[in-house]
Amino acid sequence: MTRKTTLAAVMLLAVLAAGCGKAGTPPPKGPQASLLPTYQLQNAAGITGSPTLDAARGRGHLVVGAKEDQPYLGEKNPATGQYSGFDIEIAKMVGAYLGFAPDKIQFKTIASANRETALQNGQVDYYVGTYTINDNRKKLVGFAGPYYVAGQSLLVRKNDNSIHGPQDLNGKKVCSAAGSTPYQRIQSQYPKAKLIGYDTYSACVDNLITGQVDTVTTDSAILLGYAAKVPDELKVVGPLFSKEPYGIGTPKNDTVLRYALDDALAHHEQNGDWKKAYDATLGLSGNPAPTPPPIDRY
Repeated sequence: MTRKTTLAAVMLLAVLAAGCGKAGTPPPKGPQASLLPTYQLQNAAGITGSPTLDAARGRGHLVVGAKEDQPYLGEKNPATGQYSGFDIEIAKMVGAYLGFAPDKIQFKTIASANRETALQNGQVDYYVGTYTINDNRKKLVGFAGPYYVAGQSLLVRKNDNSIHGPQDLNGKKVCSAAGSTPYQRIQSQYPKAKLIGYDTYSACVDNLITGQVDTVTTDSAILLGYAAKVPDELKVVGPLFSKEPYGIGTPKNDTVLRYALDDALAHHEQNGDWKKAYDATLGLSGNPAPTPPPIDRY
């Protein structure tokens, strides 16, 4: 009886394990280091008159604000404390242009609501983290770039051919962060969609993978990051239905730093580093690199 009971228990565990289905949010992983560009360190001695840059030179390293929860954009490995993703590569390539090697950049997680304050108070030298340039923010901080133009889009399961854009959302279960701008846009412009709100996009992706919702919506770059984790399971579809130009946030009155960062972006776009960084991060989603947007040197 004991052997039979043990065998039955093992078989029950196997059945339960099989019934659990997919685990939800893809496991943490980052870009392969071998695929990332190596950024040539520039002699930035000629860049003078920036109080932010002077302070960084004095301490011996840059402090850069970033996100820590956006796969293949700005993500922090909880085990190593290392940051990775497309935005992190942007921060590194412009840092090299300013004369700072990657190991001389200290990344600091700053929540979206605190970005302007962090730049105004000198907590960070610049900020790279899906930071949309707009006129209201320009009253508080400066922006270099844009270095990428995102827009609201849709993430679906790879085998789903019923959703190609927002016009296909009638009756579909659409998930987004509750109260967010993308959530509100679906609510107001596509009222026939069955809108579902969660606290985080990762919770939405959990439910998409397990079939409880039909699509997840937010900025295309964020969705590409999730698709890059499991390109055999998820894909980003349809045209962008908003425009979100991402810039590098700087202290408002430090125009020397802002102009230097504009030059840095142009340099790395022209020499191919920008595309290599995209291909090794968001490009793993299967979506090819777009043409970098024109830099707005205001």
